[in-house]
Amino acid sequence: MIFTILLCVIVALFLIFFGKKLKGSISYLLTLLPLSLFVYFTTFIGKIAQGEVPVQLFEWVPSMGIHLSFRMDGLALLFSLLITGIGTLVYLYTSYYLKGHTYLDRFYGYLSIFMGAMLGLVLSDSIMGLFIFWELTSISSFFLIGFNNHDKASRTSALQALAITGFGGLFLLGAAILFGFIGSTYSIQELIHSGIDFTESPYYVVLLVFIFIAAFTKSAQFPFHFWLPGAMKAPTPVSTYLHSATMVKAGIYLLLRFTPLLGNHEFWNTTLFTVGAITMLYAAFHTLFRTDLKGILAYSTISVLGILVFLIGIGTSTALHAALVFIVVHALYKAALFLITGILDHETGTRNVTKLSGLKSVMMPVAIAGLLAMLSNAGMLPSFGFVGKDLIYEATLQSSEAVLFTVFAVVTNILLLYAGYQVGIKPFIGTLPENFTSVHLPDKRLWMPPLLLGVLGMLFGLFPSILDNALFQPSLNELAPDSFVSPLKLWHGFTFVLLLSIVTIALGLLLVFVLQPSAVKELKLKKVDFLAPKTLIRGFANGFQKTASLWTNFFQNGYLRNYILTIILFLSFLIGYYLIHNVTFSLDFNSLLDLTIYEVSTLLIMVVAVFYAIFTKSRLAAVAAMGVVGYAICMIFVFYSAPDLAMTQFTIDTLTVILFVLVLYRLPKYLTLSDFKTRVRDGFIAVLFGSLITILSIEVLQVSHAGETKQFYAENSYVLAKGKNIVNVILVDFRGLDTMVEITVLVIAALGVFGLLKLRIRNK
Repeated sequence: MIFTILLCVIVALFLIFFGKKLKGSISYLLTLLPLSLFVYFTTFIGKIAQGEVPVQLFEWVPSMGIHLSFRMDGLALLFSLLITGIGTLVYLYTSYYLKGHTYLDRFYGYLSIFMGAMLGLVLSDSIMGLFIFWELTSISSFFLIGFNNHDKASRTSALQALAITGFGGLFLLGAAILFGFIGSTYSIQELIHSGIDFTESPYYVVLLVFIFIAAFTKSAQFPFHFWLPGAMKAPTPVSTYLHSATMVKAGIYLLLRFTPLLGNHEFWNTTLFTVGAITMLYAAFHTLFRTDLKGILAYSTISVLGILVFLIGIGTSTALHAALVFIVVHALYKAALFLITGILDHETGTRNVTKLSGLKSVMMPVAIAGLLAMLSNAGMLPSFGFVGKDLIYEATLQSSEAVLFTVFAVVTNILLLYAGYQVGIKPFIGTLPENFTSVHLPDKRLWMPPLLLGVLGMLFGLFPSILDNALFQPSLNELAPDSFVSPLKLWHGFTFVLLLSIVTIALGLLLVFVLQPSAVKELKLKKVDFLAPKTLIRGFANGFQKTASLWTNFFQNGYLRNYILTIILFLSFLIGYYLIHNVTFSLDFNSLLDLTIYEVSTLLIMVVAVFYAIFTKSRLAAVAAMGVVGYAICMIFVFYSAPDLAMTQFTIDTLTVILFVLVLYRLPKYLTLSDFKTRVRDGFIAVLFGSLITILSIEVLQVSHAGETKQFYAENSYVLAKGKNIVNVILVDFRGLDTMVEITVLVIAALGVFGLLKLRIRNK
């Protein structure tokens, strides 16, 4: 299984070196990548149906129990086939849609990485692995959405999508760590079979919040939905692939995968069906006001994602079964509608539904594809959409709030029928405008994929048991073991569910004829944009940025004195707080060694140099005095048998003095840079900080240092390093690499200062 992910990465790397040769008429050969993977995954259908579950495990960080593990069960297979199947058609479609594009090879590279990331996400059994691939989908989708990077709107949309989905990724990481903490494993299957009831855990609510935010941001649930319409700035193949079958379904996959762990609880169910209901109704309502075909499809996609979350929230076997079926239903008809939109935009130069009509006379195969996709979108016989819609109604009728939930579902489906009609039917009926007389049927690489998707929507509607036995039932067994649902059928007779379907279609068609799309309605909707979540969240982001700027400008104001003052005050607060609660203020002076005349003389020199550095008016003299302090410290090291440490200190102080002199050489020798009050303040803070450090040092002397570390260094300092001063040996020998890095940093700093001294900036 892992080779499927690696193959995608290898192809992407291959395109870096040989992509230019594939940008011409043979770019369609890259379709072999998703096609071969699709064929490979079909070989698992029989095994999964018989109960086999192939697993691959690769040790990664065994000391922390983190592994890269991959598991092919029914749910993983369902999504893998969608990813590679839709991917095959998108790759083929792209070869003509972006034919001749300067960066076609780059586009295929991004697409390949994204496909590999999605496969890794759905195949991962490790939560840590799932998180890594989750973030990789966000990063690769950022490049895909912002592919037209010359366009500011595309760049903005890409950043917005990355910010929202990346924000959710942080919460998924938190959930992964928390799961590992509670269950002592990062394997999803081990957690499921661990016997731990996560709903009884004190961390259950935290886990729910983390998983919900991750899923809602990825799958564009209210109020995080606004990134998806913005992502429509991407080329149509991106919109088709990411927003019908893959990326936006990742959040749905996450909720399904963790249903056995976190589901069947009031908090789980109530949150999901509430958020799902709000999202599906809110987004479906928005489709009434959109005139851009991609805008209509974006909001109808959000609405369907809301339906899926809504069904997972209901939580019954029938509801989960309906969610699995509708994932495929939506992928088939929505991918077809996106591809059709791309064809219309490619051939006519517009996506405005009010300007498109009569195109069936010049592109009949595309019109047929649109009709088939719309039938499935509307849930009409004999489409697969009819089967999916009936299952939704069965699920709502069996729920605890049967009437309310069924009304929500019916209203949403009526509005979705309206949206599907605007994209799949309206552009092809009526009279062909004069400015479209030159429009012609495009290359078959454009119209064959949506037509094939439309035909599959009909085929699976006529024979739903094909997918039910092979994919849906094994997937349902992963989510709700030992559950029983009725086999999928196209026709169940004259039932109340059928009546609801008829009512949905009738009211949907009535809405189509009564309500026509217009730019006026869209403009009216923009008047209340100030209440939209997008506006509110952007307002919060702008306020946060302003606050951050004020904070930064206050603390990072360009004055080194203020930086040091802030650091010292903060440390003084921390040390003072600790000492108030823990200090003993006692010291056995008899334990100190007798002072010699050399030590006393050196200390006096140090004190005189410190006071001279404080009160002199010459900065050069102050630097020289600080150098004397450093040399006095060198002498103390010598007195206590650390000559090599003294040499290091001597070298550092000498270099520091030289650097300061070079820096200050061209500045005025005598200059007052602070007033009396500032100097008094600085002096007080310095005395305070020094006093605290002194008290802390006295406290350290009273702490017992007995331990294994002390014993080790006492026994090995002379034997291994030939040094009698333990501290000196630790610094120079046992921490030799650290000392080398310190020297390296100092050299780099010296070179930087030297470069600044040699720099000459010309006034322009």
